[in-house]
Amino acid sequence: MADVTTVSERGQVAIPARLRREHDIHAGIELVWEAVGPDEWRVRIKRAPVVDPQPKLMRGFAKRFRAVKTTAEWMRELREGED
Repeated sequence: MADVTTVSERGQVAIPARLRREHDIHAGIELVWEAVGPDEWRVRIKRAPVVDPQPKLMRGFAKRFRAVKTTAEWMRELREGED
């Protein structure tokens, strides 16, 4: 199934709604245009790489510094300095 669009006077082209929905294209998504022939272009969706919020190298690193205290013990220790 081919979709046809028309280039506007300002050089803009609308992406058909069906393609936007199928490929999750929304505002801010970048498209990469590549000429593959004199009358043919390839359009690729440029997706941002998925970044692991916690790199595997750092997993477990903070455990070395974690004291094994309950909340009540922390509060008691903090309140000792208030007197």
